[in-house]
Amino acid sequence: MKTAKTKPPLLKYYFLTFASLSFLILFFCFSNQRRHSLTTFLTTTAATTHSSSASEVDLKIRPGYTSYDAYIQRQLNKTLNPKLRKIWMTRDWDRKIHVFSNFFRELQLQNLLSNSSKSLCIGARVGQEVEALKRVGVSDSVGIDLVPSPPLVLKGDFHNQTFDNETFDFEFSNVFDHALYPRKFVGEIERTLKPDGVCVLHLALSTRADKYSANDLYSVKPLIHLFQRSQLVRVRKVDGFGLDTEVIFRKKKTTQRS
Repeated sequence: MKTAKTKPPLLKYYFLTFASLSFLILFFCFSNQRRHSLTTFLTTTAATTHSSSASEVDLKIRPGYTSYDAYIQRQLNKTLNPKLRKIWMTRDWDRKIHVFSNFFRELQLQNLLSNSSKSLCIGARVGQEVEALKRVGVSDSVGIDLVPSPPLVLKGDFHNQTFDNETFDFEFSNVFDHALYPRKFVGEIERTLKPDGVCVLHLALSTRADKYSANDLYSVKPLIHLFQRSQLVRVRKVDGFGLDTEVIFRKKKTTQRS
């Protein structure tokens, strides 16, 4: 009796062929995906590094401060200067209030500031900007400075504000150049601003600030990099006591989880 030869079933042959092709296709796709991911990672890293480098180039901290106490003392040398304080309280008083009032009225017309805004002026010295806010109707306004000037200005360090989180609707400053630690300066603004709150900074970009400044800013790029929780609203030229640029940020609203 002859024994018939057994041949692999045709179906099994097709199955093995299909499995092999599928494996090759998956391997090819996986390799491409890994290559694409690596390319994306390297591109993103390079872009981030370039952005950080650009920010560092356009914002330079001035050398010479041996300690934070030495920095504070240098700032106090200006704020406590009796000749300057006399000028701020007499000749400059009405002139600065008039100019600040015009700035704040424009912001009111653009719905960036309202009479109900709880407002803070950072580095306010004797308080001309605080008084200007009150005169345009923003009554709940206060300033902070290393040297208090009651009742308009409280004692405070803009690197470490004493206010609770999300206290203010509006914050204004024209002393960014005096910040030894710009990241902390901005971080405190974003911490104490309410969601949708507005921050207005007056800066010197075209000229270098005075000898008491702690940093030099050459563009708005570093600010955009520092204000991580806020959105840039606008940049425009102004004439504000030696400062030439106004930059406005609005703090992003918190994302509500579903």
